[in-house]
Amino acid sequence: MLMGGPSAEREVSLSTGRECARALRGEGYEVVEVDAGPDLVTQLQEIKPDVVFNALHGRWGEDGCVQGLLEWLRLPYTHSGVLASALAMDKTRSKAAYRAAGLPVVESVIAAKSEVMAAHVLPPPYVVKPNNEGSSVGIYLVMEAANTPPQLSDEMPEQVMVETYAPGRELTVTVMGDRALCVTDIITEGWYDYHAKYAPGGSRHELPANLPEEITALCLDYAVKAHQALGCRGLSRTDFRWDAARGTEGLVLLETNTQPGMTPTSLTPEQAQHVGLTFGQFCAWLVEDASCER
Repeated sequence: MLMGGPSAEREVSLSTGRECARALRGEGYEVVEVDAGPDLVTQLQEIKPDVVFNALHGRWGEDGCVQGLLEWLRLPYTHSGVLASALAMDKTRSKAAYRAAGLPVVESVIAAKSEVMAAHVLPPPYVVKPNNEGSSVGIYLVMEAANTPPQLSDEMPEQVMVETYAPGRELTVTVMGDRALCVTDIITEGWYDYHAKYAPGGSRHELPANLPEEITALCLDYAVKAHQALGCRGLSRTDFRWDAARGTEGLVLLETNTQPGMTPTSLTPEQAQHVGLTFGQFCAWLVEDASCER
């Protein structure tokens, strides 16, 4: 079980790893928990695992880096491979793949951090975020009435994504293999940020979402097409915004997560349970699906 690591999402990964390890032991698997660090190759060579369950989140664990290492060591692993992981983690390049597949996305640009703090790069409202982080790390929402540009923290990278704000409801769909599980409506008081994602009570999840049939069908279809466009394997979760006032034209795809969280408040395990899988069965499916050359 690879978990932890050096990314900004270390604590979430540790929680995911603990939950998955506990569930897999309950299914009869022998699990060794490994906090990924500089000695990772040595640890893996000593353990000689049959399968590596990748419970890492964020950079290095979710962007193709550790996947390349596991390919080199010829160790079967879960979730997506090198290319799909790298594509999904890079928001600009994943958007290019979505557009090529005919999927709806909002306008965005990559700009220097200093430029974003000096003047509005896009007309407000817009969102500023890292191009290659997840879990709503470093999200700045600049509303229409904002007179001045945002002042970004020192932790933000030198190049950031500036994206037109998509109003409406926050929806998400998990794809397991080639099957879209269901649509969840994420209900929160404000922005669906890090706290709303991971703190107990930070958000409420309604599944299946109470939506018009055509919007549900589009979400499920778009999620599978996004999974395929990026070349994902095993598991992915695609996030949407839907502006009900604009009907089907108001549905836009935000991003795809190739390593969805598996914590007690996570969306993906809830969707698996909705279609009849226990958490242990869900984790076991990922293990049995593992391979090299993903």
